[in-house]
Order: sequence, then structure tokens, then C-alpha cells
Amino acid sequence: MAQKREPIEYADASPEVRAVYDDIMATRKIDWVNNFWKVLAHDPPTLRRIWSNIKEVMGPGALDPLVKEMIYVAVSASNGCRYCIASHGAAARKKGMTEAQYSEMLAIVGLANETNRLVTALDVAVDERFR
Repeated sequence: MAQKREPIEYADASPEVRAVYDDIMATRKIDWVNNFWKVLAHDPPTLRRIWSNIKEVMGPGALDPLVKEMIYVAVSASNGCRYCIASHGAAARKKGMTEAQYSEMLAIVGLANETNRLVTALDVAVDERFR
């Protein structure tokens, strides 16, 4: 079982970690850092790398910011990550996701999981027209 690590608060963080915390707050235009980052702060190289990846992937791109957050919630629901469902669910709501969209997205997640398992268990061949 994984060892639980306590969050490293800003006041207790090294200058290296504080720099990442500052960038998180500035980028997101917020005045706090959530527990995910505070726990990652135990390993500053991982903290920097994941924050850099988040900024790149979740930043401006071909997909609308709300769509990105909804995809993140959908994958998190499939993976059973309660923290990410809560965090990215809040971000999606902030970007305009309605309860109807949330419910429909979860219905799609459930349907995709069910049909994916059926296809896998039945070893269904991919149709040539899909290639």
C-alpha cells in the first residue's frame, strides 16, 4: 500500500517548491494551491514536470477548455480517482459545465466502459471499414 504523505504548505516549502506554487497560483489566477501539488512537493522534480505537463496539455489548444476538463473528468471516473473527479469537476463547472452535461458525460462513460468490456470479452474483430 502506498505511504500517505502530508501536504507541504507554502510556508514550509523550499524556494524551489514555492516557485512552482507561485506559478500555479499566477497561471490559474488563484490564491491557494491544492493538495495534489502540496503532496507532489515531496519530490520537486516530479512537481515541476507534472505542472509543466498540465500547463501544456490543459492550456490553449485545438480543444475548448471545457471539453478538456470534461475529458479529464471522464477518464478520472473510469479510473476511479475521486480526487481528480472533484478537482476537474469543479474546474469544468467553473468553465460552464451544466449538471445536464455532467450527467450525460457520465452516462457516456458508463456506456463506453460496458461496451468496451463486451467487445474485449467477445474478442470482436475491427471492421475493415473502420481502418
